[in-house]
Amino acid sequence: MRKLPATTVYLILTAASTLFNYSVFTVSAIYRVNVAGLNPLQLVLVGTVMEATVFLCEIPTGVLADVYSRRWSIVIGTFLVGAAFILEGTCPISSCILLAQVLWGIGYTFMSGAEQAWIADEVGEERVQQVYLRAAQISYVGGLFGTFLSVGLASLRLGLPIVMGGCCFIGLGVFLALFMPEQGFEHKTSGDQTSWGAMTQTLQSGICLIYRQPMLLLILGIGAFHGLASEGLDRLWEWHFLENFTFPDLGQLQPIVWFGIIHAIANLLNILGVEIVRQPSIQRFAAARILFVMDSLLVASLITFGLAHSFELALAACWSTDLLRAVHHPLYTVWINQKLDSATRATVFSLSSQVNAIGQILGGPLVGVIGNHFSVRAAIATSGIMLVPVLLLYFQAFRLNRKVVTDRD
Repeated sequence: MRKLPATTVYLILTAASTLFNYSVFTVSAIYRVNVAGLNPLQLVLVGTVMEATVFLCEIPTGVLADVYSRRWSIVIGTFLVGAAFILEGTCPISSCILLAQVLWGIGYTFMSGAEQAWIADEVGEERVQQVYLRAAQISYVGGLFGTFLSVGLASLRLGLPIVMGGCCFIGLGVFLALFMPEQGFEHKTSGDQTSWGAMTQTLQSGICLIYRQPMLLLILGIGAFHGLASEGLDRLWEWHFLENFTFPDLGQLQPIVWFGIIHAIANLLNILGVEIVRQPSIQRFAAARILFVMDSLLVASLITFGLAHSFELALAACWSTDLLRAVHHPLYTVWINQKLDSATRATVFSLSSQVNAIGQILGGPLVGVIGNHFSVRAAIATSGIMLVPVLLLYFQAFRLNRKVVTDRD
């Protein structure tokens, strides 16, 4: 069957997966609280199980993508994510939700790194930066529609958007299997070299590349602290709104509509934010400098969100936090990609996801315990404090970059 252009498939994959994810994630925390009856610590532990799975599987699946096929790695991951959502949406008990997180984590690691590496090889490094940024914008459009879809389905039954999202991921996997090209990828196995030998060599090459480049170590360190700070926020922000604020009256509409509004406006802001950083006048600045400014604002925004006592201030801080994190992701991807070669690209991207997972595994339970024993306000504010060390890592990156420029001169 004739394949579609790689950029078209990548944009469809990004938009569709975001649409389906938002149809699930808009209601997942509310579903776990109101239907499954989880408390703040249990909510965070659900995420910790998922991140532990990512930690264990990220490198093996990344190496498999570099050795065998990035295309098939993405297809397999899509099917597993779909199965995970279907399981959670049809079985609202803690054990099934935990099993679903394991399946989701495995599926995510098959896709993580492979997507970015696949499109970079298909279109070339000269074009891929614009593709990353355009895909980020399109993903927020998909998220906007996914939010409306989720709210509409949830008004019928709270678990319905989760099941439908899983079924749609299965359909996406079929589409990718039929129409996704893979022309820029070169298999690593050749001659007498075994498949496992090729995998080991690829992994070693990726790790050696990181240790040879101190800048990559700093970049991965920043990713680890982002993971440390993100898990508690991701699992508790809906609880924060449900328990600590009274939503303004929307007539006969259910509170779930407010979460749809929050997600929808957040996506519109994210589209605008990514469009701004795509402008040539912004791109003249180094990615690290833009990221430093955004992460400084993110620390303040997170702490404000946690400590706010008025609904309006909390809502503004929530949108600010989401916008800053959304713009951070594509720029962070661009920053890593500038330091990589094709042979180990998926492996290094997987290592980046793994250190982020380590941060979430360590930070999630701590924030959950704070939320259970003190307050969710304190837990979210703690997440902001956890992000402060990244500012020091940026300063080190600036010094290292100046040293490299000086040595060249």
